[in-house]
Amino acid sequence: MKLTHARIRNFRCILDTKKFSINKLCCLVGKNEAGKTAALTALQSVLPFGTPQTNFDKTEDYPRRHLSQYSARYPDGRAPVVDTWWKLNKDAYKLLCEEIGKEAIKSKKFKISRSYDEPETIWRLKIDESLALKHIFSKYKLNASESQILAKCSCVEETLNVIRKRKVATPKLAAIADYLGGCTHNLLHSKAIDILKPLIPTFFYTSHYDRMSGQISVGQIERDQSEGKVSPGDKIFLNFLELAGTSLKDLRDASKFEDLSAKCEAASSEITDTIFEYWSQNDNLEVKVNLSVGLSKDPIPFNTGTVARSRVYNRLHKASVPFSERSAGFVWFFSFLVQFATMKRETKNVIILLDEPGLTLHGKAQADLLRYIENELLPHHQVVYSTHSPFMVPPNRLTDCRVVEDVIKSKDKTRQISIGTKIKDDVLTTDKDTLFPLQGALGYSVAQSLFVGENILLVEGPSDILYLQAFSNEIEKRGGTPLDPNWVLCPAGSIDNLYPFVSLFSGNMLNVAVMSDQAKGDKRKIEKIRRSEILATENVHTIADLLKKDEADIEDLFPPQLYCSLVNEAYGLGGDLMVTPQKLEVCGAQTVRQVKQMEAYFRTLPDKIEFYNHYRPAYWLHSNHQFLSSEDASITELLDRANTIFEVYNKILANGTKNNN
Repeated sequence: MKLTHARIRNFRCILDTKKFSINKLCCLVGKNEAGKTAALTALQSVLPFGTPQTNFDKTEDYPRRHLSQYSARYPDGRAPVVDTWWKLNKDAYKLLCEEIGKEAIKSKKFKISRSYDEPETIWRLKIDESLALKHIFSKYKLNASESQILAKCSCVEETLNVIRKRKVATPKLAAIADYLGGCTHNLLHSKAIDILKPLIPTFFYTSHYDRMSGQISVGQIERDQSEGKVSPGDKIFLNFLELAGTSLKDLRDASKFEDLSAKCEAASSEITDTIFEYWSQNDNLEVKVNLSVGLSKDPIPFNTGTVARSRVYNRLHKASVPFSERSAGFVWFFSFLVQFATMKRETKNVIILLDEPGLTLHGKAQADLLRYIENELLPHHQVVYSTHSPFMVPPNRLTDCRVVEDVIKSKDKTRQISIGTKIKDDVLTTDKDTLFPLQGALGYSVAQSLFVGENILLVEGPSDILYLQAFSNEIEKRGGTPLDPNWVLCPAGSIDNLYPFVSLFSGNMLNVAVMSDQAKGDKRKIEKIRRSEILATENVHTIADLLKKDEADIEDLFPPQLYCSLVNEAYGLGGDLMVTPQKLEVCGAQTVRQVKQMEAYFRTLPDKIEFYNHYRPAYWLHSNHQFLSSEDASITELLDRANTIFEVYNKILANGTKNNN
């Protein structure tokens, strides 16, 4: 079953995150102390893996500054903490249908919640009790008389009362009474929960990442196992052996040197192939396992009996060192992969919650860790993890990112108050420190693409890229010619950055073109690029040129009413706040650029409305592609304009490819 949404309230620094969506992968991005750990801890409390469910403590867990108002706010003591929304998978849905009938299940979605002073989780399923009863009755193949007796029963309590009032119940009616089991209208709901509980995934949460021991004493580990006190590091070593296809017992019981040698070499080879598929920092390493007798000067307990050791051999330097003497990053990465490879073999029915994984790793190694999560964990588990590192943000899955921010509001010029942690589905935020990991991830992704792409189309900002992709996708769906995918779209940042960007790329034997917005005063800057002869004149265009206007941004491809509709959708504007072309003309009378008119209009709106951000409508459109799918005349006009522009740049690409050949 899939977790689809969550909402967290009244927990530590969190007053109310509001409802946020969770995909197969969910990356919680935020700076330190934003509330990421609190969010993961609260999620784990719903259905914890491997540990009993604990109750919330009002003194420890309820937001301290509001503790004195607890009784007034929640007279019954049950302040809500976590709401989670789930969707039934095929197996669970089939079992429910068999038990209570397809018609009785009004939704495949259900909710599980937890509250203060409520030891159990609260399940909410949409079940029609009367239809469920009809299905149950049908399974007993009642005769006409028995059916008549129960014909008017619409709930469990009524059914039981009818059967009990009869002096002698028929065997089938008695069996129905036994099945229903008690006089409660929630009984069928409880039966449904009993069916789903074994199928629902639990939350595996970790914030403490143990390191594998470099060596273990066979005698000591056997004593520890018998006493049930194996240390986490030793446990990982045992898991490491099992992952490699052997065990401590196999190594210990080997009766010949060649047998022992073969088992150690097999374990070494297997684990090396597994681990170094995801460790790109140094591909000259091998992990080796050996078994030897402890020597008298070795530290206790490794000075006697049989000792299993892991060592890391460097093929480049032709030397090996104990596992524990490798870099902290390598030890962490190795231990993490062993633990999760073991967990993956033991159970698949968990949702993995990772709190700030990979902090000790180099940025490239963090990218390796992210690759491991995507390739090895996601096929079997949902994964929710927190980070403030740009290298742990998946640049190709920004829609899976959720911004975590401790939102501060100003009461007046001298006083600020916190309204608690918020978790947002979009990646827009007013706090530059919160946004930094996302910007860093995008910047890194762009930088990487520049070195692998031969055809660079420079635009001003990320919103231009999202608009162009949305237009291109819709044109292709309609059978038209999209923007050639061989173009690598690169945001230069502003028109002032275009000249140095062009200079950089033109010296790298790349095919470069420019698509720029144009405002008053920008014409001279564009002409400078054209006169520089760094690029062919026909490779440099502005939206204004292409639309045959004096000034224009990419937003001016939209007919006014369509652009207003897009912004209304992106910001949720309605009623008197709804933007219209007429309002834009009044507020932005000094300019013909729609984006500047929109900025002027937003300055007239109440403070509760966020200030206009160029990126937000573009992001909303990119996430809601159906907006362009209708046959409305304004959408056709927009796509015709976009198609004209694509033809220009596709021709540039074709000519550039021909010249390079």
